[in-house]
Amino acid sequence: MALKDIKSKIQATERTHKVTRAMQAVSAVKMRKTQQTALEGRPYAHAALSILARLSGSRALSAHPLTQARDVKRVALVIITSDKGLAGSVNSSVIKSAVEALAESLPREEVAVYAFGKKGEEYFARRGYNIVMSFENKRDDVPRSVVKRFTKDLTESFVEGKYDEVLVAYSRFCSTFEQVPTVHRLLPLSLESIKFLVEDIVPGKGKWSDLSPLSSPPHYVVEAKYTNVLDSLIPRLVSTSLYHLLLESKASEHSARMVAMKNASDKSKEVTSDLTRRYNKARQSVITREVSEIVGGREALAS
Repeated sequence: MALKDIKSKIQATERTHKVTRAMQAVSAVKMRKTQQTALEGRPYAHAALSILARLSGSRALSAHPLTQARDVKRVALVIITSDKGLAGSVNSSVIKSAVEALAESLPREEVAVYAFGKKGEEYFARRGYNIVMSFENKRDDVPRSVVKRFTKDLTESFVEGKYDEVLVAYSRFCSTFEQVPTVHRLLPLSLESIKFLVEDIVPGKGKWSDLSPLSSPPHYVVEAKYTNVLDSLIPRLVSTSLYHLLLESKASEHSARMVAMKNASDKSKEVTSDLTRRYNKARQSVITREVSEIVGGREALAS
């Protein structure tokens, strides 16, 4: 490779390094903000979901339409991904987990997709799935209005019998360097699925690791009609669950992007170092050859 080509590659790699370093810095700031939001929301989600555990002993809850388990003939899938790439395998892992979960149950004609983020929407749209609702995932915060629209449409469709099960595929935030693709059953609500979600909420160590485990104590005594209370409460619990999963996914996205950009920056430094070494060797070879030609010419003239 010519010296000019090697020098051009070095300059291009250095420009790439500047871009990845800048993206790493931006992602680090966003990562800390979204991580803090997701972690601070865990006690609230834990407390809200524990209400369902306390109501689980009532007959009215077991008879509520949103808790009725049915033979699964149609599934609604909520796929949570990002709009942007350069975030490692966080999006592809979530999509892969969702596809594996669907492959175990129904053909694509019986699956309705609710996409939060373009990556998931584009994947399932290209493969012929029915995209019922889709939203962009560009903002760092999670819009409450979007969560309400998702919750309203999902709960109403489930009660009407359009779907027999609602699944959510998302990236669960464990730490800056660990994000786990997870598929969670949102509807029908059950104490087992709530326990699974809360176990994911409680971290193994850190600030919120002392959250008490979810149990099923004697249920609440409700003075008003159970149906009125549950009709208002259960959709709110579904909305809380979905909102928390969106927060977890956003924290996972920025964490994965920060790590990916850091790896890219480190790799670009290595490539620059290797190219510089090649450039110096090639330049030294040229100088050595030129000196040899000069010395040889001088000796020829002297003889």
